[in-house]
Amino acid sequence: MVLPTGSLVNAAAIILGSLVGMALHGRFPDRFRLIVFQGLGLCVLLIGAKMALTVTNPLLLIFSILLGGLAGEVLRLDRGFERLGERAKTLLRSRNPDFTEGLITASLIFCIGAMAIVGSFDEGIRGDATVLYTKSILDGFASVALASTFGSGVLFSFVPVLLYQGALTIFAGMFQQHFTPVVISQLTATGGLLILGIGLTLLDIKRVNLSNLLPSLVLAVALALLFG
Repeated sequence: MVLPTGSLVNAAAIILGSLVGMALHGRFPDRFRLIVFQGLGLCVLLIGAKMALTVTNPLLLIFSILLGGLAGEVLRLDRGFERLGERAKTLLRSRNPDFTEGLITASLIFCIGAMAIVGSFDEGIRGDATVLYTKSILDGFASVALASTFGSGVLFSFVPVLLYQGALTIFAGMFQQHFTPVVISQLTATGGLLILGIGLTLLDIKRVNLSNLLPSLVLAVALALLFG
């Protein structure tokens, strides 16, 4: 079994960045915070668009998004995430009113994307964690800005990041023969569309219910294996 070293480093970077951001909370000028989020939003849009354009079969991508969104609505994943966040807040006895939003927002930003998916697969299949190490640097800086706004909820986003990326790495190592270039392409393109949604939210253009679109990633793999 492959040890998810890249995910462990990523989690550590988020913790460190969040601690710095929490220390700056209340002393980080709003104009600095605004420009950081605007810059991050523009970069996220660019990354998402670049990923989405790698699609090899647009029809599979469309069905992945539509069916995944419907599945997420049926399962009410958004409410599930909110309940988990509130339970974590209660368990940790946090009085931060933005705890849940910070936890969910940071988790989605850090978990959804080409670097999280491809990086985890790359480490699991080839034993190369370079992509995840690079992602760790980016997430560390992003967590400073996020934690300065949302507080302690961002810090605990390292848990879903570690579980998600670590599971992908282990899974990829066990079933690497099934992850063809077509499957990875469809998965990356689907993640790219979700990242575009994150960018729109960060720029206050439109809040997209990304939680309920997460099943699209699973369907992207399934449809690519069946019809790719």
